[in-house]
Amino acid sequence: MLNASSLQYLRLETLDLSSAQQYLTFTFSIIIYLLTVTFNMLVFMTIVFTKKLHKPMFLLLLNLPISDTIGATAFFPNFLSVIATRSSLITYQACVTQAFMIHFYGTASSLILSAMAYDRYVAICSPLQYNTVMSPHSLIRLVVAVWLVSLLLIGTLFILLGRLTLCRRDIVDLYCNNPSLLKLACEDTSVNNYYGLFFIVILQGGPLLLITVTYAQILRTCVSSNSSSSRRKALQTCGSHLVVFLILEINTLVTLLAHRIGSASAVMRRFLGVSVVTFPPLLDPILYGLKITELKECIAMFLKKNFVKRKVRRNNG
Repeated sequence: MLNASSLQYLRLETLDLSSAQQYLTFTFSIIIYLLTVTFNMLVFMTIVFTKKLHKPMFLLLLNLPISDTIGATAFFPNFLSVIATRSSLITYQACVTQAFMIHFYGTASSLILSAMAYDRYVAICSPLQYNTVMSPHSLIRLVVAVWLVSLLLIGTLFILLGRLTLCRRDIVDLYCNNPSLLKLACEDTSVNNYYGLFFIVILQGGPLLLITVTYAQILRTCVSSNSSSSRRKALQTCGSHLVVFLILEINTLVTLLAHRIGSASAVMRRFLGVSVVTFPPLLDPILYGLKITELKECIAMFLKKNFVKRKVRRNNG
């Protein structure tokens, strides 16, 4: 019987790979992580330093690279360390921190995408009221609410986890998360499970309902629009957003449900769990950067301007 203060090390599930396979996995993983951080920081820096992008839509998008970087950084460094050292041990404190950051990333990303859907709904369906509804003060309140609600939901989840007594050490996944940590408890977890179901309904059902309603209205407005260019631009922007949302929500929902279904394949659950912290952070900046013309042009200008600056400094040096 161990509590949080006396428990020191937990053991993560590992990949059963040969030495050659471990080398390839390590190389592939570090490339994915570096690309993820680079792409997300490129989108972030472009929006920050480009005045023409200081609009509600892009200022909301600015939060997504932050969330994606948190998720990727919570997973990849430890995963790479496990492969490099061939040691799957992790301290209890590090495990809880990793789990907290991964759940925080997923929650924040879902709420950010919901806020972006609302922004597109107002912009397309009520353009005359857009500047009033999405005023600077409203935008600040919306962004603050996204991060505070994420912190509150995840904070409550881990406060409930911290009160449990643990009697096992083996994490059933490749990284720490709340469902895997709950499996270590040797006492009743009913309260945690009820809150977990509430969490799934609120976090998955709420954004899904919002996306469905807003996109139905957006689609109706676009179909009835007389301007083909406006209709094409709106559908292009919303299409990228919908793809990003579905990638995150479907992976997250299936992974969470797989922990609650005893007959679910452990291999498939681990694959989906890793995909949650791999594909959305990597694909989000690519999809938005390629599909939103205004952002794509600004990224190209940002890279060109910085390349010229470096070339001038090198010549002067």
